[in-house]
Amino acid sequence: MSASSQLQFLGHASFRITTPEGRIILLDPWLTGNPYVPAALRTPERADLVLITHGHDDHFDPELPALLARTGARVVAPAPVRFYLAEQGVPAEQLEPMNVGGGIDVLDLRLTMTVAHHAAHVDLPGSKTGFQHEAVGYILHLSDDVVLYAAGDTALFGDMRLLAELYQPTVALLPIGDRYTMGPREAAVAARLLQVRHVVPFHYGTFASLLGTPEQLRQHLSPADAVEVHELQAGAVLDLGSL
Repeated sequence: MSASSQLQFLGHASFRITTPEGRIILLDPWLTGNPYVPAALRTPERADLVLITHGHDDHFDPELPALLARTGARVVAPAPVRFYLAEQGVPAEQLEPMNVGGGIDVLDLRLTMTVAHHAAHVDLPGSKTGFQHEAVGYILHLSDDVVLYAAGDTALFGDMRLLAELYQPTVALLPIGDRYTMGPREAAVAARLLQVRHVVPFHYGTFASLLGTPEQLRQHLSPADAVEVHELQAGAVLDLGSL
């Protein structure tokens, strides 16, 4: 049993969360063909829950059905992604239905699905796309009172204020790459709206078009914001309970 919640950055936009009870949650696990994830972390043998923010191929591993079969993990995803997984043979008992604005109690935590502003799809064979949908984010309220906001790929939006009011997040995972998501300037405003003291940036530096950097994020924050930016290397672990 873990003493406190742990966050491991796997690479690009993929994370592994370990709850105080020792449960394993994978967030947007793009692992098998991901050159940014250390080789030893690409084929996890254990997972209890998988959270998918959207179906783009840098967040949604084509081998996810095999991972789910191997681990028996339940999966939460936007409805069209869930429908796609059902078509791929993922059993109904592993598909956890929910939608934006709803919450469930699962694995000793409270999980809420939030809005995100990012158009998405699932890549299909033959260079086709389908299952169009809007991305989502997640609020995870863990048993050690860590409240993690996983924004997913998103633009800045004013209702992040409401997320702060309702859920009081303590840590935010925010994209900063720009072009397809928020950049550093917008992510700094997001941190203020969310009233968090800790930000873990992701979705930057892995493709040539993702130009935002953690240092630029720091430059857009002031000392009065009192926000610590945790720049994690792939494989690094952050003890959330000690923040």
